[in-house]
Amino acid sequence: MDSGSGANPNSINEGSSSATAPVLMDSQQGGAGELSSSPAHPPSRYESQKRRDWNTFLQYLKNHKPPLTLSRCSGAHVIEFLKYLDQFGKTKVHVTACPYFGHANPPDPCSCPLKQAWGSLDALIGRLRAAYEENGGRRESNPFGTRAVRIYLREVRGGQAKARGIPYEKKKRKRPTTTAVSAASGTQPPGGAAGDDSSGGTTANVGTVTAAATTNSV
Repeated sequence: MDSGSGANPNSINEGSSSATAPVLMDSQQGGAGELSSSPAHPPSRYESQKRRDWNTFLQYLKNHKPPLTLSRCSGAHVIEFLKYLDQFGKTKVHVTACPYFGHANPPDPCSCPLKQAWGSLDALIGRLRAAYEENGGRRESNPFGTRAVRIYLREVRGGQAKARGIPYEKKKRKRPTTTAVSAASGTQPPGGAAGDDSSGGTTANVGTVTAAATTNSV
């Protein structure tokens, strides 16, 4: 895949928050005077990174040979983009012939390539998938949510786990207990006292569990 130098891909390298790619402002935001007089509500770290990632991907499409438009972008192009980013990675991924293949803490350096960590790519795809729909794209045609991209990320995760000797364990979602569900719905749990005033704390726990289950980025 041949691509130009465009926006600095290091803006999404290993989930770095110190991005150097220029942040393009929307035309709807007006001139400098309007921006300076508006209330100070800076975007969150996630929103800032998402915008940088989106601008970097658009620049990548522009520099692609031949140039690509977003409407013609497919899951295959997204995978090519992820492979292109590997050259800016900082994670050592041992090849099968390396004596340190499968070692989490190799004692000596080796010449194995540096790549983007699976976690960084997974988070990147989540941000780009959200940005695509926020910028007018339809969910059913979202190239970042295709089956091919999911399979590729799964293969990267498995390959890096074997090469680095670091298994990636899928996080288990916490399920609310019977008491928590009963308290949230206003019903009395089996064997519970009618005058029990602990439902406030239990309801809070349900909210905490729900938030924890939905905290991960898309």
